[in-house]
Amino acid sequence: MKEQLKAFFEQSFTDWELIIIDDASTDDTQERMSELDSREEKIRYMRIPRITNKGISEYLNIGLRNAKGKYIARIDDDDYWCHKDKLKLQVEFLDNNPEYVVVGGGVILVDGNGDELFRYLKKETDEEIRSFALFSNPFTHATVLFKKDLALELGGYKCIQHVEDMELWLRMGKHGKLYNMKEYFITYMTAGQNKSFTHQKENSRTVLEVIKMHKDYYPNFKKAYLLNYTQYSYSFLPVFIKKNLQSFMYYFKRKNF
Repeated sequence: MKEQLKAFFEQSFTDWELIIIDDASTDDTQERMSELDSREEKIRYMRIPRITNKGISEYLNIGLRNAKGKYIARIDDDDYWCHKDKLKLQVEFLDNNPEYVVVGGGVILVDGNGDELFRYLKKETDEEIRSFALFSNPFTHATVLFKKDLALELGGYKCIQHVEDMELWLRMGKHGKLYNMKEYFITYMTAGQNKSFTHQKENSRTVLEVIKMHKDYYPNFKKAYLLNYTQYSYSFLPVFIKKNLQSFMYYFKRKNF
């Protein structure tokens, strides 16, 4: 958490608040975050009883409903913003382009030791994003800034176990334009973010359900479904084969979609 806090306070845009959602942790998080909350005016700590059968969605919605600002950004506890102008660039973009509802950016992928593996940028323009939106998540969650009021109006994150962020972007994209900046905004740790092999099957199945929900609003459904069905089939392979292919699959999808 130390790197995240440093990145927040080093942001050139200073009109922000940080809501820390703690899902009933059993370590010393409550003590440390409560002390931080009492000391830092910009930080609010919320400890929430563990919620079952809804994935992370309900925790995200609690943060969304309690946020005071016009825009929402999100970050996990093992990733951090690596661009001091992240918020400034994104706030200025949304303020100056009111037809846009979500803006994201690029990612620097690191291993558990913090060593860079590779970096990638998502599709940039609204037209490009829409063309590939059903192939893969059009945004990396921790890079985005999005309009809070629209997200709340649409019901927030859908309570599904996986890819709740992708589903929200596809819904929001029906009401405004989407954009990814050609800037690297986060350092993203694969050790903390990769779904375990036991969750890959469920995750891939949920992706298929999500793209079917939105197939009438975005192009290339058949091609996207075929690609994601191939990934779903891959999830049935023995673990020792998946371990050898995992890095390639991860790299291929993020570099191309």
